[in-house]
Amino acid sequence: MPEIFLILMIAGLFAGILSGIPAMLAIAGIPLLIAVLASFFDAFNLTLLALFPNRVWGVMNNTLLMAVPLFVIMGVLLERARLAENMLGVLARMLGGSPRGMGLSVLLFSAMIAAATGIIGATVVMLVLVALKPMMDAGIPGPRASGLICAAGTLGQIIPPSILLVLLGDQIGNTYLEAQQRAGNFAPMPVSVGDLFAGALIPGLMLVALYGLYLAFVLRPARGAAVLPKGEPVTWAEVLFTFLPPMLLIVSVLGSILAGVATATEAAGLGAVGAMLLASWQGLRFPIERWLVAGAGIAAFILVALRMLGMGRAALDTPAGMIALAGAMVIVLGVLIAAIRLWGRGALQGALGDTMKISGMVFGIVIAASMLALVFRGFGGDRMVTQLMSDMPGGQWGALILIMLLVFMLGFILEAIEIIYIVVPLLGPAILGTEISPVWFAVLLAMNLQTSFLTPPFGFALFYFRSVAPRSITTIDIYRGVVPFVLLQLIALGILLAVPELATWLPQVIFG
Repeated sequence: MPEIFLILMIAGLFAGILSGIPAMLAIAGIPLLIAVLASFFDAFNLTLLALFPNRVWGVMNNTLLMAVPLFVIMGVLLERARLAENMLGVLARMLGGSPRGMGLSVLLFSAMIAAATGIIGATVVMLVLVALKPMMDAGIPGPRASGLICAAGTLGQIIPPSILLVLLGDQIGNTYLEAQQRAGNFAPMPVSVGDLFAGALIPGLMLVALYGLYLAFVLRPARGAAVLPKGEPVTWAEVLFTFLPPMLLIVSVLGSILAGVATATEAAGLGAVGAMLLASWQGLRFPIERWLVAGAGIAAFILVALRMLGMGRAALDTPAGMIALAGAMVIVLGVLIAAIRLWGRGALQGALGDTMKISGMVFGIVIAASMLALVFRGFGGDRMVTQLMSDMPGGQWGALILIMLLVFMLGFILEAIEIIYIVVPLLGPAILGTEISPVWFAVLLAMNLQTSFLTPPFGFALFYFRSVAPRSITTIDIYRGVVPFVLLQLIALGILLAVPELATWLPQVIFG
């Protein structure tokens, strides 16, 4: 009897999501209705639902999830800072005006901005506005330019720091601990977001390299298209002042996590502060403001760098402590000036509004998924899945490949965050209770989930592109353009499956 209601719940869940109602309501509401219905047939114990408030309280007290709105506002502020046009323009001039040069410029720019924003919608829309026309003017066909923008815009999901990796880190860490304890290992090594950031770095760069090789071989001038002139030569000063500020921010955020001197939440707060300083730069009116804001950014970077080197702590009655205090005061003044200027321009209000919307959607799904997992376990679904996976041909590898195929298929109809909070709690224990590396499993999921943004009909990158692209580029052109990049992602996934060390080597070197 429980098996029947479990099948009804899963079928109703997908029907509810595809019906167009908010995902949060479908993920929480359908399991609740099925649980109440099953209770009339003595197939579900409703007293289990009394545990749901404790689960919600656990989400509210999860300090790791506090990093989500901080990373979101960091990305929104950087997108509003309009650094993209300058960075892409300088890269295009450095690599020339040929189709290959423009395509590689967009790819390199996207890889850099991915490490700073990580917000799919903002990145894709920005690339359409600043890169689509220059690429087509350089002779890149519309479908190929569309595919490149959609694929490059999703790099922020695999290149750390990534909101997707933060959410995966939360779910993988909790599920791994519970699965290992059930398997008899009562002292497993914890899995942190820093492990996932380190594990995803090399696979993310590998994916960028595959994209780059593809572009280098296929980009040719279209018939009748004139190659753009290279324009004025790029000076070292222009390169320095264009790329140094965002690169310092990325190094500070990612480096502080990988160096073990800051948690993901603390690093996200640092990123939000740095993004605020960068976003306010164009609106500063007086030289003293520019000096203070620039000084705040430099002081923050120096303090983080010293902390990475193990020299960041000193008593206040020492010279080093007084210097650190002075630097902190400069940072506070700089951030205050930046906040005032951004508020006066209306940019801060808009960024806060976008952050609340995105964060509300994420946390709504997180809380709803807690209800789904609770009802699923109430029906004994966790035991059924474990038994099913253990009976799979190929053992652990067979179960792993089945999960990867399932995640890829779900990517056609569900969003990545929904897949995380459905698949990991329900199917993850069967893998995470074995000797398979949880970091490798998480990075495999992250790379697989990245394809969900590109696969029609519900690929969100395709929706964002379509919303701002010119009518001359049809929806079929967009679909045709993303096919090679989806295949490249699957190739990268296959390489990662064959060589787990790509995900496990760097975390082992950094964290031991």
